[in-house]
Amino acid sequence: MSEPRTAASRSPLAGVTAFLRNSWRTLTAMRTALILLFLLAVAAIPGALLPQRSLNEGNVNEYIAETGWLGELYDRLQLFDVFSSLWFTAIYVLLFISLIGCLTPRCFELVRQLRTPPPLTPRNLARLPHHAAYRTTASPEQAAEQVQSQLKGWRVRRNNGDGRVPGTIELSSERGYTREVGNIVFHFGLLALLIMFAAGKFVYAEGMRVIVANAESPAFCNTTPSAYDTFRAGLLVDGTDLEQFCIKIEDFRADYLPNGQAEMFTSNVRFTEEVSTTDPQTWEPYEMRVNHPLRIGSTRVYLQGHGFAPTFTVTFPNGETRTDTQHWQPTELQTFLSSGIMRFDPPAGLYPDLAERRTQQIAVQGLFAPTASFDGTILSSRFPRMDDPAVAIDVYQGDAGLDTGRPQSVFSLDSDLIETGVLERQARVNLFPGESTTLPDGTEVRFDGAEEFINIQVSEDPTQIWVGVSAAVMMAGLVLSLMVRRRRIWARVTVDDDGVTRVDLGGLAKTDRSGWGSEFDELRDRLVAAAAVTPVLPESPDSGHTATSRGTAGDAPRKDDTR
Repeated sequence: MSEPRTAASRSPLAGVTAFLRNSWRTLTAMRTALILLFLLAVAAIPGALLPQRSLNEGNVNEYIAETGWLGELYDRLQLFDVFSSLWFTAIYVLLFISLIGCLTPRCFELVRQLRTPPPLTPRNLARLPHHAAYRTTASPEQAAEQVQSQLKGWRVRRNNGDGRVPGTIELSSERGYTREVGNIVFHFGLLALLIMFAAGKFVYAEGMRVIVANAESPAFCNTTPSAYDTFRAGLLVDGTDLEQFCIKIEDFRADYLPNGQAEMFTSNVRFTEEVSTTDPQTWEPYEMRVNHPLRIGSTRVYLQGHGFAPTFTVTFPNGETRTDTQHWQPTELQTFLSSGIMRFDPPAGLYPDLAERRTQQIAVQGLFAPTASFDGTILSSRFPRMDDPAVAIDVYQGDAGLDTGRPQSVFSLDSDLIETGVLERQARVNLFPGESTTLPDGTEVRFDGAEEFINIQVSEDPTQIWVGVSAAVMMAGLVLSLMVRRRRIWARVTVDDDGVTRVDLGGLAKTDRSGWGSEFDELRDRLVAAAAVTPVLPESPDSGHTATSRGTAGDAPRKDDTR
């Protein structure tokens, strides 16, 4: 005789196979899919609360500098790159696998249910939540035909004389299969939505551009990534196949409430898809507003925000001038007090020697107030509209870093240049439009006023229409699964001892019976009205009372009574 196999003598391959099988069953359970969907929502929270490197790397660096070791810990945990992190991607992929694994067998199960006839009539219909009985002068065959004629739209199974009670006609009917169809459609819509979101990360392109909002500002053409101030795109986008169009910003208007809160931003633009057309007056006009983007094919142009761009003119000792308009960053969003810098390179004819010219560069750094308010000499702004503009500036002279080749911030000077004395402050003044200050070497710096700029975001995502379709399919499936009830009705036609035909009805909602009893009662009333009947109670077949429909908790059927 062979000895029984012990745990130690079992094949290691069998153990691995069992582990993989159990892991697959756990992963493809609907409960696991719901848990992963919840984890995905929780994992997205840091992406909403913390600055993301993909959106603004400067904000991330500033946050890390302010929080020290905590910011460095967040960075190691990839909390500044949430949506491209390994752990977020792992949850995303596991959710895909789980949804596919649990939906596939449910589809086969639905097909099997659609091909399976309704279950046989229970032995005791009186135990069902809904029950009624009546007598009729019609023959058993006629009574069965009357019942079947009222079950249009139901799947009906008829047993003539071969039911559980010999010599009877039994009808089994069921409807509400679309509830499960809606459930599956909802989950497939959710799966398609997640797939479209993931696919969009490979084929999207998004860029931002700051444009001065006046008629003299040049048109912006979406022909190359180099036209943007910042640009990012998916792995499959190289920037050579962008949607071709040009847009010309004509003006900008900001509407404010009395407390300074912005009510609406509006910009009149002209655009064309024929980039070879050079006359903007022939382009199509459009009024672009917040949450009302300009749509060109699969590309959307959003009006994201606005700010102010001061204009300064520097007149050097030899009379040559340099004028520049540069957007400054709003530091107080309620009053639009803004900060920024400008750098000016002196003319080559004034300082022929390159090394000397580098030491004579001009840098202007300070604050701009659209509606100036002073506390002594301290400048602030009391309203975001440009009613009374002014600047408070420091003017530096020296090496501003223009010729070093290193990347420079457009909003602040390198503090090392100031601390080492490479840049020396020559003046600190408050200026209104048209006012100027003169440096010791005779260089004049004049504040000419300011222009408003707008920040546009251009987003191209070919999957956006499929995201909308997936969301619509998902919602349609959800509504269908919530509105439709899976329910069953049985009828048994017999002949009493006195030779009168008796019809017993029973109803059961498979999912829940909330609000379903009225449908059963309407069916019963139609049958009673359509036949010459003598209504009876199930408990007293000889009584002359009306037919009944009962639904108390004590009437719930046993399992083997409803099969």
